[in-house]
Amino acid sequence: MNATVRVSVIALFCLTAAACAQKQAVKPAPVEAPTATAPATTSGAFTPADLATNPCLRTRVVYFDFDKSDIKSQFSDIVACHAKYLRDRPMARMTIEGNTDERGTREYNLGLGERRGNALASALEADGASASQIKVVSYGEERPVCREHNEDCWKQNRRDNIVYTAE
Repeated sequence: MNATVRVSVIALFCLTAAACAQKQAVKPAPVEAPTATAPATTSGAFTPADLATNPCLRTRVVYFDFDKSDIKSQFSDIVACHAKYLRDRPMARMTIEGNTDERGTREYNLGLGERRGNALASALEADGASASQIKVVSYGEERPVCREHNEDCWKQNRRDNIVYTAE
């Protein structure tokens, strides 16, 4: 019952935020970093072997827009999949590593990385994962996957990495 209330409140918040958003001119969509779009498994329990074989569970990166910490809708299946794994495996533990691009001060980026990690943790919890299974750390700009100084590279660095510490 509690999870249903949480999901309802989050859905209401998202709808309200979307309704209040300002309309902007439509621009061509930028090329996004590759993401898996496999649907979340809805039947059967996940096993540790699924972490290596299930396409949804193998996707362990969630990307963010510049200076944002909200989870994009294109990652909802990934979030649901990992939340189901955590529900199915009560002893499983994960660390969410929040990362940013190099723009901004070190302190600001550490805070933004933490907000991104907490946003993903909240989404997982809304889908039924236990808060005791999730740890959030922020690396800010300290662990880039791309070191060039351009938008395509910065997109790759604005991310949360999902790392399972106990399967």
